[in-house]
Amino acid sequence: MRWKGRRGSSNIEDRRRSGGTRMRIPTGRRVRTGGGLSLTGLIVVAGIAWMLGINPLTLLGQLDGGGYSDPSYQTQAPQSAANEETAQFVSVILADTENTWSGIFKTHGADYPEPTLVLFSGSVSSACGYASAATGPFYCSADNKLYIDLSFYRELANQLNAPGDFAQAYVLAHEVGHHIQNVLGVLPEFHKARRTMSKAEGNALSVRVELQADCYAGIWAHYAARQRGFVEDGDIEEALNAASRIGDDTLQRQTQGYVVPDSFNHGTSEQRARWFRTGFQSGDLQACDTFNAARL
Repeated sequence: MRWKGRRGSSNIEDRRRSGGTRMRIPTGRRVRTGGGLSLTGLIVVAGIAWMLGINPLTLLGQLDGGGYSDPSYQTQAPQSAANEETAQFVSVILADTENTWSGIFKTHGADYPEPTLVLFSGSVSSACGYASAATGPFYCSADNKLYIDLSFYRELANQLNAPGDFAQAYVLAHEVGHHIQNVLGVLPEFHKARRTMSKAEGNALSVRVELQADCYAGIWAHYAARQRGFVEDGDIEEALNAASRIGDDTLQRQTQGYVVPDSFNHGTSEQRARWFRTGFQSGDLQACDTFNAARL
């Protein structure tokens, strides 16, 4: 990706240093500290789902946001130059997702409520609870924030064999996909439905949620690829490889030597890559209806 020199997002909250300081992004704008939607905003964005043929009362899903309780995060040492470049990179990718989704929402007469990206090292406190780096990147629907420890990208490249900047961009775009689900009313319904489900049923529903987020990441890639000089040859293949490398079946084979399909909660490698490709090829939200799809 040719990302250097492009606009970075102002919606970055950097908690990697002592005191939870904000990262300075050279955009000329102040960093936003977050906040929820107004009642009017909720009504407007819920209406988008209906205009797109998506019923927000029947579509279900999302990540559960962690489930931790310790309200603190660790004080960290100064960051390396490599980490600072990665931080700049994710701010550029976040900015591009803002451009993409703002444009999509605008075509339906609504404003896009931009999420905040929280950078942390080691551990972090969110409105969804306390999480460690081992949790991996996640989205918290309670505070409309995405959370990532940038060391995950080293694991993605070295342990999971999914290197490349577009692989990293896919991970962030997937979490933004959960934000879109939250805005459209999908995630609150998932949480409500899951309370009455068995573990196996909840896992099956979670798979549909995660695959839709993969498809939404593909929609972002669809529009990113239209921009001259941004996406390079091989970038989409990097994303497809990353989607395959983090499928439930692949991860279970690597960690325990066998797979347990009833425990899948993100989808198989084949499913994740295919739904990302669906979003990429179509650029259409309606193509991402994993909840009514006969084949996952």
